[in-house]
Amino acid sequence: MTRDRVIKTQINVDGIDFKWDVENGVFDYSGGDAVLFWITSAMKVFFDTIEEVSGEEAAQVVLEATGFRQGLVVSEYFKKMQLTIEQVAEVLPITYASAGWGKLTVDRLCEAEKLANLQIKNSWEYRINIEQGKTEPGCFIPGHFSGLLSGLFDTNMTYRVIKSEIKDDETCEFEFFPAQHSMDQNIHTLARRKEAEEIQKLEAVVEERTRELNELVKEISSPIIPVLEDIVVVPLLGKYDEARSQELIEKTLTNLPKHKAQYLVLDLTGLEKDVSGITVDFIGKLSAGASLIGTETILVGISPEISMAIASSNSHLSSFNCFRSLQHGILFALSQQGRQII
Repeated sequence: MTRDRVIKTQINVDGIDFKWDVENGVFDYSGGDAVLFWITSAMKVFFDTIEEVSGEEAAQVVLEATGFRQGLVVSEYFKKMQLTIEQVAEVLPITYASAGWGKLTVDRLCEAEKLANLQIKNSWEYRINIEQGKTEPGCFIPGHFSGLLSGLFDTNMTYRVIKSEIKDDETCEFEFFPAQHSMDQNIHTLARRKEAEEIQKLEAVVEERTRELNELVKEISSPIIPVLEDIVVVPLLGKYDEARSQELIEKTLTNLPKHKAQYLVLDLTGLEKDVSGITVDFIGKLSAGASLIGTETILVGISPEISMAIASSNSHLSSFNCFRSLQHGILFALSQQGRQII
């Protein structure tokens, strides 16, 4: 073989030119750079990898949209050649057959009604799907022709599978008709849906963690501390709204009998200085509830701000024994029992 034959090898198949420049590793198909792959090996690996990385659902959308975009490119090729729709219908079968896409038959190609019916037998996608063990038809090729027809008709086109070789029909048949939106948008729709699903998952995790944190806060923010026999201390921390106040009342009144508490020492040292009426009211309810089950309430750690809030309210907290420090409150409770710390 001479050098010239190696560098330039060319054949023509029914008007379609194929050129090889072996020295530079270039293959030309009908005037454009092209590349060849084995269908049931290299291309199958390509499809398998997309599904493995993206997941089957996302892979179908990606392949369909990719086929659609490639179809638009082919439509631009036919437009540059200034072919009529009738001429396109004539050259389509040989164009795709020469490229190894399968035996294509154009049953209908109506520009006026924006409708088309195509059949393709033994397509490369069908052969890949067989190797993959698929039981449903592929979407790359019908997506491709949807893009081709969208470009030719200047209208967004979609398809319906009428027959499928994978379903044991003799050929694959697709019906094409106008669509509400471009098939290309399905990628963005999928991305937004996947993003929404991930956000929902994240929100669920955050909600669960928040619930766990709230439970933990409930446990540690106002613990019930049995400091001495018959004496329980409950430190009040931060700010109390109606929900948190009710939870503390229920928790404390439920646990006082368990500890056989005669004295409940409420330590107000940790309360915010700006004490609300809700806080003052809930302290009164807690104290009244404790009294009903035989537990006397002692208030300690009262700041000037808290004392003013209590004085300006309609509560009866001033009737309880009050002390500035926790130590004094506990010593008072012990003295009432005739005990002392030695």
